[in-house]
Amino acid sequence: MSFLAKIQTESEQIGRIRLPKGNEVIGRVVQMMGYGKMTVKCTDGKIRLCRIPGRFRNRLWIRANNMVLVKPWELAEDERGDIIYRYSRAQSQWLERKKKVRI
Repeated sequence: MSFLAKIQTESEQIGRIRLPKGNEVIGRVVQMMGYGKMTVKCTDGKIRLCRIPGRFRNRLWIRANNMVLVKPWELAEDERGDIIYRYSRAQSQWLERKKKVRI
């Protein structure tokens, strides 16, 4: 694979990156808890117990150290949240390079 082809495939993978809107925050998965729940360290400095909602459960495959987009719950926003998006490796590296995320 030539250098130019590698750059094109990387830029295609990045595409349009979904940034947080409203009260959403970016976080990094620290630990898998089982049953679709995991501990996530968020950019606002809080550690939340997050779950994968049923509509995303079979579409989002998440491992420890993945970067995710978290929507905090309305009632316990400092403690719990839903994972609504998983960033690819290229997207995570782009966010870190552009200093959009510090976790």
